[in-house]
Amino acid sequence: MARIYEQLVYQFKPEYNEAAAEGVGTDFVYSPQAYFRGASQIPGAKYNVGFQIFVKPFFLDRSPHIHNVDEYLIFLGGTFPNVFEFDAEISLTIGEEMEEYVITQPTIVRIPAGVQHCPLNFIRVDKPVFFQAACMQGMFGGTYKMEGKEFEMFYNGPGQCIYDSNKKCDSCKKCLTQEWKPAD
Repeated sequence: MARIYEQLVYQFKPEYNEAAAEGVGTDFVYSPQAYFRGASQIPGAKYNVGFQIFVKPFFLDRSPHIHNVDEYLIFLGGTFPNVFEFDAEISLTIGEEMEEYVITQPTIVRIPAGVQHCPLNFIRVDKPVFFQAACMQGMFGGTYKMEGKEFEMFYNGPGQCIYDSNKKCDSCKKCLTQEWKPAD
């Protein structure tokens, strides 16, 4: 007998950092990490989030961009259980004006839909930092400005496609159209 709500429960799978900027190693973040990839893992989900612990400085996101939904950036100490044990310096710019905010203590930042943000640079990491980027849509993506052009880019991680088990997700966004329905 099928369970009614089974599609609403997702058990995390470990993900290992497979890529970094050219010339940069992958040891800036503790592995494995955990991600919830939204609609590709729970049908109809309107939430996408990563759980990472940064252990070294790293220029995470150099490209200013916007999302059509709110995003929340959470910075906590990564020495559990005391999430207030924070010893890092992180630079985040917000808005077309590129206002810089320097984060030196546990912080949450709300980025409203349509507000440009980034670069995001983990300048100094003397103690591990728990970082979470939570985007209120079923797949991570946004509109990026690069070399004077705007383009939409989505990324759904290194996971398998839920429609074709023989290929990795290519962010086609088909899973965003799937809604949850009770099992028969």
